[in-house]
Parts: sequence; structure tokens; C-alpha cells
Amino acid sequence: QVQLVESGGGLVQAGGSLRLSCAASGRTFSSNAMGWFRQAPGKEREFVAAINWSGRSTLYADSVKGRFTISRDNAHDTVYLQMNSLKPEDTAVYYCAARVVGTVVREPVGYAYWGQGTQVTVSS
Repeated sequence: QVQLVESGGGLVQAGGSLRLSCAASGRTFSSNAMGWFRQAPGKEREFVAAINWSGRSTLYADSVKGRFTISRDNAHDTVYLQMNSLKPEDTAVYYCAARVVGTVVREPVGYAYWGQGTQVTVSS
């Protein structure tokens, strides 16, 4: 089992920045690929970014490419999402997720463990 706890969400003005953190516990974290997803009211959960077990391979949704950066610190069992140039359409609950293997995918069904989510609100 893997437990995931997100933090770092909040209210920010358009153009601002936030850094989300996801602390993992419960089993070996360094072998798991990790991902960030988000869900806005009335919409389906969508892929944001993912990182492989070593941190050398990443994937991004087109909507965040160039603005968001995913990274990980295996020594501290934490994955981060640095979000810059935030837009009102980035407003959503952001979820951290873990795979049971080390390779990245975009599909939510590929992730076995999920955090409770953290709210990000971007005002115009």
C-alpha cells in the first residue's frame, strides 16, 4: 500500500505560481512512477503531468506544457508540481497518484493509489 498526501494548494491570482507537494509513505516510493491529475467542477478528471521512477522521463498535458514542472525527491519520498503562469482555467482539485511500476502513462486507470486532493483556485 502507498499513502499519498498532497499539500500546497490555495488561492492565487492569474499569472501567479504555486508549488504542490505529495508526500508518499507505506512502501518503496522510488520504484513508482507518479502523476498529477486535476478535476474541475462538472468535468472529468484529467491528466496533468507524470514522472518515471528515476525522474529522467516526464509527460505533460498540452494545456500545461511550458508552465508546469513535475519533479521528485526519492530521498524524501516526495513529488512536486511547480505551477507557473497560472490561469483561471487551471482551477481544480489536484490529485497525486502512484503507479505500481516505474514507467509513465497518462490514463488514470494506470494509477493504483490516489491522494485526497488539494484545491487550487486561480482568480482572474
